[in-house]
Amino acid sequence: MENFTPTSYTLECVATGREFEDSGWALADPQCKTPSLIRARYAKRQIEVKPAEWGLYRYADWLPVRRMLKGSSAPVTYRSRGLAKHLGLENLWITFNGYYPAIGATMTTCSFKETEAYSVCARAAADEERVLVVASAGNTARAFAKVCSDNHIKLLLSVPYDNIEALWFEQPLDPCVKLICCASGGDYFDAIYLSDLALKGPGFYAEGGAKNIARRDGMACTVLSAVTTIGRIPDYYFQAVGSGTGAIAAWEANQRLIADGRFGQNTMKLMVSQNAPFVPMYDAWQAGSRAMLPYDEDKARRNAEIIDAKVLSNRHPPYALAGGLYDALKATGGDVFVATNAMARKARKLFKELEGVDIYSAAGIATASLINAVAAGKVEKDATIMLNITGGGEEHFKQGKELWYLKPSLIFPLDPDADEVVSKVEALF
Repeated sequence: MENFTPTSYTLECVATGREFEDSGWALADPQCKTPSLIRARYAKRQIEVKPAEWGLYRYADWLPVRRMLKGSSAPVTYRSRGLAKHLGLENLWITFNGYYPAIGATMTTCSFKETEAYSVCARAAADEERVLVVASAGNTARAFAKVCSDNHIKLLLSVPYDNIEALWFEQPLDPCVKLICCASGGDYFDAIYLSDLALKGPGFYAEGGAKNIARRDGMACTVLSAVTTIGRIPDYYFQAVGSGTGAIAAWEANQRLIADGRFGQNTMKLMVSQNAPFVPMYDAWQAGSRAMLPYDEDKARRNAEIIDAKVLSNRHPPYALAGGLYDALKATGGDVFVATNAMARKARKLFKELEGVDIYSAAGIATASLINAVAAGKVEKDATIMLNITGGGEEHFKQGKELWYLKPSLIFPLDPDADEVVSKVEALF
């Protein structure tokens, strides 16, 4: 592992197909006139999976990374017995992202956001002096905080105050990690707005969300885990979505795996789901609209408060832009589903009984959607199905542990003064 060499790749603009070199932290093609994602084109067409002790970096051939960071874990894919039998499915495979040592899953933040954090932070240069800025509804913040603390990377987190109970850790964090919050009553969108203000300071740079190839290709490791375990590309891919970035990543990985040539020519149908009543992507998809439909701000906030899976409450997802979720669903013949809190709670209880581990609300939404799709005859009983369990095992992990919580250094009102934010945040570092 010591002789790790940075991955070789170029960038491609989805809208225009223009190929160009990565300047180090490109989030878009500067020459492209329309909103578009960029993609990494890796020098290695066939992926060579490294030994398990490489953690997430066992998939480094298809990760835009310059180095390996310590402490990473890869997703674990296994063939379901309990849930599969209950649903009458012959080929249900579960990709588990979380903490479940019995199957070899050791993500201590219990969420697939770790796949993003270890990839994004390893894309940054080791001598990067600026502060990385990440806005999050909870799980992403926990993952980035752990990775940055363990590897001494300067990080500013922006999280809604109402969500900070999600920032629990095994031990105190390194002071290189700081937290700011938008006041109580704010949501994920308010946290993003606050982080955008902080980014006006010269010493800060944006993680970039869905636009960052490292975030998407880190998440894509779930599909790489599934396909290299199963030996073929699945027929269906189930996941709950807030931004849809994980599903976009799954589609991109699918295309790379087809080009690899060893796993079949299959295009997985993306079966994504939202937590009712917060369903802006479902509404747009049902209306056949590439553009998101108008969503009243107060109503969006209220709906975000109602849903169990707070991580699914993104009001401005990468849906319409070239290479975004709309394109991914169209290209794969996919669909968007809706599940209620009650359905998700029932599905979580069922999953724990049948598979032996607790799962998060978002994963409960995905599981509920699979249950509903089977009941509605939308998937064949003999189809190869991948269920992406994006988080779980928190009960396992917390057992007998004294936890430490990250406290905010600053709390700002929902309509903060831009200059005040910049000056106060700069003073933190």
